[in-house]
Amino acid sequence: MKPIEIYTSPLCGFCHAAKRLLDKKGASYSEINLFEEPDRRSEMMDRAHGRHTVPQIFVGETHVGGCDELYELERAGKLDPLLASE
Repeated sequence: MKPIEIYTSPLCGFCHAAKRLLDKKGASYSEINLFEEPDRRSEMMDRAHGRHTVPQIFVGETHVGGCDELYELERAGKLDPLLASE
């Protein structure tokens, strides 16, 4: 499985929903909590092409986007292949 990174905030319902889906898939991920590490927000925005909302999800080098985009990949049957590919 490709490494997964997710930028989050503890009070974000969309962050919790995205992590629930990844947990359901058995995918391990690195969580970057912007509440605890606010200096990493600029890093996230650079990687996410200016997007400033959380969550921002990366699978390998692929920027998935936020929670809505993650669930859209799941509905389209494209999330499992993305997670599995090397």
